[in-house]
Amino acid sequence: MTKSVDYTKMMKDMMGSFPMDTSAMQDMFKSQAALAERMSKVALEAAEKSTEVSTKWTKATLAKVGEVSTVKEDPADYSKAMTDFASAQAEMTAEHVAAFAEIAKKVQMDTVELLMAAGKDMQEEAASAVKKATDTATKATKAASAK
Repeated sequence: MTKSVDYTKMMKDMMGSFPMDTSAMQDMFKSQAALAERMSKVALEAAEKSTEVSTKWTKATLAKVGEVSTVKEDPADYSKAMTDFASAQAEMTAEHVAAFAEIAKKVQMDTVELLMAAGKDMQEEAASAVKKATDTATKATKAASAK
């Protein structure tokens, strides 16, 4: 009778013939996790600063509304209070929008800096992996030709 082929053994032997170094994959995952952590830090810092600006703006607006809502002796004082409120709001809006723009600019600069550093790291890792693979392939070729 003919003997059946053991495909499991054949696959094991075949995969054993190909040297597989998983350290490059592990390094890549670590690099990605580190980049994600740094990007999260930038985003959380921006959210914190944005919340501070929003809170400051809200408190200032509520204080001005309090001034507008007080009882006035002269009816003309109501229109003056509204005019003062509108003027103060325009000034506060410009000030706080500028603060938000500064936060956005810092996030943009930090992000570009992180991505450039990550690109440099990835380039170095790729060059190292290619060199290692070339060395391994060269050794395997020499070993095979020596047989």
